[in-house]
Amino acid sequence: MIASLIRLVALPTMARGLRDSATDAATRAGLTLAAGVVGGVGLLCLSYAGLTVLQREMDPAAAWAIVGGLYGAAGGGLYFAAMRRRRG
Repeated sequence: MIASLIRLVALPTMARGLRDSATDAATRAGLTLAAGVVGGVGLLCLSYAGLTVLQREMDPAAAWAIVGGLYGAAGGGLYFAAMRRRRG
């Protein structure tokens, strides 16, 4: 009998904790999404600026090849770093 009364009294506190957890999770997800969008826009702008500078010095195909090679190398490095971290 006392255990059920204690659970009944503790129920609002547990519900508040769940609401706070849900709010924190939603905030974290929103900030992660916003950081991803801002990072993508920044990467696009930086790429365009670098491509513009490279195209002034060489032909456009070579400039695109250099930018693509840099992204390929960065992607490969991130892939291998993620695989190394996963293995332990």
